[in-house]
Amino acid sequence: MLPVLLETLPFFALIGTGYIAGRMGMFTPEATAWLTKFVFYFALSAMLFRFAANLSLAEIWSLPFVAAYLAGSGAVYLLATLVARMRGVGTEVAAMEAQCAVIGNTGFLGVPMLVLLLGAGAAGPVLMMLSIDLIFFSSLITLIITGKREGHMSLRVVKVLALGLLRNPMIVSMVAGLGWSATGAAVPEPVNEFLALLGGAATPGALFAIGASLAGKSAERLEIAAWLSFCKLVLHPLSVAVAALAIFPVERQAAGVMIAAAALPVAGNVYILAQHYGVAPQRVSASILISTAVSILTITGVIAWVTTF
Repeated sequence: MLPVLLETLPFFALIGTGYIAGRMGMFTPEATAWLTKFVFYFALSAMLFRFAANLSLAEIWSLPFVAAYLAGSGAVYLLATLVARMRGVGTEVAAMEAQCAVIGNTGFLGVPMLVLLLGAGAAGPVLMMLSIDLIFFSSLITLIITGKREGHMSLRVVKVLALGLLRNPMIVSMVAGLGWSATGAAVPEPVNEFLALLGGAATPGALFAIGASLAGKSAERLEIAAWLSFCKLVLHPLSVAVAALAIFPVERQAAGVMIAAAALPVAGNVYILAQHYGVAPQRVSASILISTAVSILTITGVIAWVTTF
């Protein structure tokens, strides 16, 4: 485990650097927002396009893989929802807590870290998981909250969902990359170099932005945040591991990547959703803060385990 810890520490050190810069006022919330936009719309999109353009759909799509991830994530999602409802919270808050329990920081942390630590073969499974999170679970919470508030589903809601997916640069870049791959043509060398150069900024930029954004988050409702962090860091990878290794015939290396990605801390975009809908932003903020700090050890342990597959 120690060698893996030494490999993961630089990633978390970058997060810590961003956090310190944010706490000291050297990197303001406005600066963090602009850096996040740069990473989201440019650097990370370039990285995802480059990965996807060098993969085929067959290397990404696997029905047992999708089924295992949905089953494992769905079990934890339902558990978190049930526990929330047993505490007497409303449907919207329960859905937001469930989102914290299963949506990890795959885009900003998982893609750069897991591909570097687990090898280029991890790109396909990570992109598949990112797609499921963005398309299925992000749509699910929107449907739950909007349906609860409006009392029924409408074409307007479907339109909002569709436009949201079409405007998401991560989805657009992955689809565009796969489209290029389907042509069978190699990416021109100057274009490939440009994408590599721009995409190279994704890792340090994303990790620094994560840390800087954490500097402005509070740690209220610690008992709930601790439970949601436990769901995300322990129960989610455990449930996914059972589904991938014992129930569905997932190839072992892909299963290892899936389990490692499931062990990532709560994603920052859950907080964006919580703020947008005005649903439990404080507990989501605390969950992101706690899960990111604790994941220094938990993600290291999980990666050390899956590398034995």
